[in-house]
Amino acid sequence: MEPTSLPRRSTVRQQKKIKKRKKRSFFYILTMVFLGVFVLLMAAGSWVYFAPSARNLRYLIADTFITTQHRSLAKYIIGENELKTRVTEYNTRFEQMGDEIDTHDIQPVAEEKEKPLVEIENISGSGYTGYVMIVNDPTKVRLGIPSKVGTGEKVSDMVKRTGAIAGVNGGGFADPNGKGNGFKPIGVVISQGQLYYNGSGGKKSTQIVGLDRLGKMIAGNYTLKELTDLGVQEAVTFQPRMIVNGKGLIKNAGEGWGVAPRTAMGQRADGAILFVVIDGRQVGSVGANLYDVQQILLEHGAVIGANLDGGSSTVLVKDNEIVNSPSSQYGERYLPTAFLVFEHPEQVDLPNIWKGLDSKDIDAGKKRK
Repeated sequence: MEPTSLPRRSTVRQQKKIKKRKKRSFFYILTMVFLGVFVLLMAAGSWVYFAPSARNLRYLIADTFITTQHRSLAKYIIGENELKTRVTEYNTRFEQMGDEIDTHDIQPVAEEKEKPLVEIENISGSGYTGYVMIVNDPTKVRLGIPSKVGTGEKVSDMVKRTGAIAGVNGGGFADPNGKGNGFKPIGVVISQGQLYYNGSGGKKSTQIVGLDRLGKMIAGNYTLKELTDLGVQEAVTFQPRMIVNGKGLIKNAGEGWGVAPRTAMGQRADGAILFVVIDGRQVGSVGANLYDVQQILLEHGAVIGANLDGGSSTVLVKDNEIVNSPSSQYGERYLPTAFLVFEHPEQVDLPNIWKGLDSKDIDAGKKRK
């Protein structure tokens, strides 16, 4: 399918109104799932409960809970011990997925007709709808951060404030009891070639997603020294890396970490950056698993690809309009980082708001609104 340009603003607004009418609470959807499973189990008896298909369904529901702020609810589906085992297995597997050395190189291809900097394509699959944003010049991407101390910032506000063409959410943040406000990032934040934030907690390496000074995407496990040696310019900590050296690392949907709204980043061999944004937790688009996202990236030519923060953080902004339908009933979340696209990134000034703050100052930001 050839990439299509973004619909006119009036069309975007109409689509958003339709989505809002269809949208339902995440808890309502999960309650319906629970009721459906309960009725199924009561009707079919213990034989169905222990059948492989029923087991797969239970783990799908449990994995979906694990990706949310309500991870503990998964214990009612698979048991507390199995929940702990499941989370440990995922963390171990995700770490291993970042170990293989990436050898991809980018070779920009001269086009007979110059392409627009940003193209957006509608996508859909089993149970989800979403978008692929193609940034044809990877050197035009910068990591956006909030403008003031003590709170994160909505991606749409970052785009408007900085004059960006487009933006998607970036790395994760500390969110105790669902009350974090996006000021304390998880892991490291690198912007304009400088280490803006280091929350790696003394770990030797961290799994990052970002770009070097030539626009080559970097993803996987790296030490801070290795990131410096590679000339990494923009980066956040997140996992897992799903594609390396042109091959997918997730074998099937069973390894896809449940169904949720998703954001991911990839790069084609010609250097173009791919951002995948999947809506979820709403009628018409329940969400996608990581295997779905991996396959979307591969189908679009990605030779490297990695997961970014998803769930309620997932958002795509273009020309100061929110293109997708964020899953939170409160709208966009306040976030510490976003990948932004600029016509003239060299003119952008993004001061380090974490500079000079100690851990107590940063932790205090969680209590501010």
